[in-house]
Amino acid sequence: MDSIRKALVCHPDTPAKTVRSVAVEVTLSFDDGFALRYVVEGAVGDIVLPPGDGQLVIADSATDGLWQGTCFEAFLTEEGQPDYTEFNYAPDGRWACYQFDDYRSLLRPDELAPWDMVAERGDTHYALRVEPGIFPDTGSKLALCAVIEEVDGTKSYWALAHPPGKPDFHHPDCFALTLAAPDAA
Repeated sequence: MDSIRKALVCHPDTPAKTVRSVAVEVTLSFDDGFALRYVVEGAVGDIVLPPGDGQLVIADSATDGLWQGTCFEAFLTEEGQPDYTEFNYAPDGRWACYQFDDYRSLLRPDELAPWDMVAERGDTHYALRVEPGIFPDTGSKLALCAVIEEVDGTKSYWALAHPPGKPDFHHPDCFALTLAAPDAA
């Protein structure tokens, strides 16, 4: 099983007030597919998150509009292909999945629910681990992103890379991580 950690960059037009950093740990294995662990560092009490210790119940069906609040996102495509899949995960266990046949051209919503979602919460960090339940091909491109909403309404947009202009997680420039084959060990 291979694991890498990638720091996300805050869009310059949407600075965070209390979030210091957002990173994603990507784990890929032949047996388990891939898993994502989003880690937010900062004053967690100032971020819009559900109350409690982080215990999650995964929603039975997809929920639209999750990106309007705190939401962790991943976009997956095959190298050189225009179609892609978007995954959205909210810190309260809600999720959504969409299939696009080209840039922002929605083909259909998908009921590809996550296999697992686990949250960890402390005073200065919040982590959400998700297992999307898919096995991407070697050479697949991944865009990793997050929308963080603070209790005062501030929203910051984080991604591996941002295209020029306003935040746009669907843009091809955001697909900045190429997945290598996991070790067969």
